[in-house]
Amino acid sequence: MPTGGGKKSKTLFEQAKRVTPGGVHSPVRAFRAVGGTPVFMASAKGAYLKDADGKSYVDYVGSWGPAILGHAHPAVTAAVRKAAGRGLSFGTPHEGEVELSRLIGRMVPSVQKVRFCNSGTEATMSCLRLARGFTKRNGIVKFAGCYHGHSDALLVAAGSGALTLGRPDSAGVTPGAVQDTHVLPFNDLPAATELFRKQGHEIAAVLLEPIPANAGLILPLPGFLEGLRELTQRHGSLLIFDEVMTGFRLAPGGAQQILRITPDLSAFGKVIGGGLPVGAFGGRAEIMDHLAPDGPVYQAGTLSGNPMAMAAGLAQLGILAKGGVYQKLEKFGAELEAVIREELKTAGRKDPLVRIGSMFCLFCRTEGGQVRNLEEARNCDRDRYAKLFHGLLERGVYFPPSQFETCFLSAAHGPKQLEITRKALRVALRRT
Repeated sequence: MPTGGGKKSKTLFEQAKRVTPGGVHSPVRAFRAVGGTPVFMASAKGAYLKDADGKSYVDYVGSWGPAILGHAHPAVTAAVRKAAGRGLSFGTPHEGEVELSRLIGRMVPSVQKVRFCNSGTEATMSCLRLARGFTKRNGIVKFAGCYHGHSDALLVAAGSGALTLGRPDSAGVTPGAVQDTHVLPFNDLPAATELFRKQGHEIAAVLLEPIPANAGLILPLPGFLEGLRELTQRHGSLLIFDEVMTGFRLAPGGAQQILRITPDLSAFGKVIGGGLPVGAFGGRAEIMDHLAPDGPVYQAGTLSGNPMAMAAGLAQLGILAKGGVYQKLEKFGAELEAVIREELKTAGRKDPLVRIGSMFCLFCRTEGGQVRNLEEARNCDRDRYAKLFHGLLERGVYFPPSQFETCFLSAAHGPKQLEITRKALRVALRRT
């Protein structure tokens, strides 16, 4: 039977359940998908997490993406300490906001203007309101399995934690909140074409993760994103990329740089905060200028552009912009992929392994084959993934506690962590 965390984690979890729903502050942390007690972490450094009982783990979650340089990178922590000494929050404009906005614009050419907020959920929610205000239309298109945060209009066929818990939709979301949201299968361009043929004049925007990372990791088929770009342009709709996961992680310009597709708006988070809470959205100036105070679309946030978050983002993106990090991540990613494929072959497994840059996912799917959409992602052996997860955890390797999440690498990973992973994976696969 899975155990998960050690003695102190178990004690902390019991205490947490008395004061917090489910004992956690984000559902996937509860280990419901894999069983056992959540591991309570006490510290993180480089490629490692250390739990409350003092055990270390090679970390492939990376705070769900932000730790691209590794945990507690010296340049990032120094920037945060320095910023904290000047004040934790101003509630006024400050120079850091201007500097980070300029840097984001240089790294992502489609972003002519940017607005900071406090989370990826806020960023995608604001993109939708802006798209509706700009186009004067109500309809939104999203894709099953793409998770865009927990705003009401987008909690339809969502991936991530909602999928992990077996509840694709949320209680408390009214029919009216989602009546203008159209849900299509990812990678199904004919379905999108037919919808636009019938209702293109009503659709304000198409919103999607260009590379979905909340139903495992799913790659777009050739022509799919290009087709959506053409459809939206032809019908006067906006194309919105949710790059909260992929932004600044796959390349300086995110997935849109790699895929060579230019969206009208983009939502960001994770990496730009360097580990602190932050979100951002941006795009063409003529669209962004519809935001208050220049335009009629209202969006605000007391802590938006928080000086510590801006300092962390400037330090982290500054390092990424200089180059070299992405090449290192690709090199280690390719080495790790080779190791996993070798161990799968040795164990007689055909499970699909999907990797792009520093993101990867191992689907426990006996029949193998490409995973192209949410329906195929769901066709996984969740019990076997749970056994794999705990087999790795026991041997000091921390994978996401859900089959429907993505693993992340950092620049701090190297040969030592690769060998630990190889040994742990070899034993864990034998037991599944």
